[in-house]
Amino acid sequence: MSDFLSIAYPWIKSFHIMSVIAWMAGLFYLPRLFVYHVEQVGQTGETQALFQTMELKLLRVIMNPAMIATWVFGLCLVFTPGIVDWSEIWPWTKAIGVLAMTSFHHWLGRRRKDFVNGTNDLTGRQFRMMNEVPTFLMVLIVLSVVVRF
Repeated sequence: MSDFLSIAYPWIKSFHIMSVIAWMAGLFYLPRLFVYHVEQVGQTGETQALFQTMELKLLRVIMNPAMIATWVFGLCLVFTPGIVDWSEIWPWTKAIGVLAMTSFHHWLGRRRKDFVNGTNDLTGRQFRMMNEVPTFLMVLIVLSVVVRF
């Protein structure tokens, strides 16, 4: 298996990067949809239903598969011989960042359900602030991997 991972390394790394890009796009866009949902849309009507559909499709069709692919390809990279030295700090900071990003993803999924159930109590300002979380985590992860601090 490790021979296959070594041979396929450039392909796995490429697919990992592509899936991360798709996942990050969703992590940036879904909170923005929530801002507009809170500030521009009421709790009933066609626009409410439209936003719920857009949020659901973004989460289920783009974000969830991209997150899963990111994890699968990332774990393949971790198990590729010679790629990760766990005695260094950077793999641990990256792992913390990825776990936090995954938690944020699931937090967004719960907020979507709040809209569906009519129980959202967060404001547009709060969603705007939460929209900075994936940016911070992206910086942590990229610096961990590239600078290897």
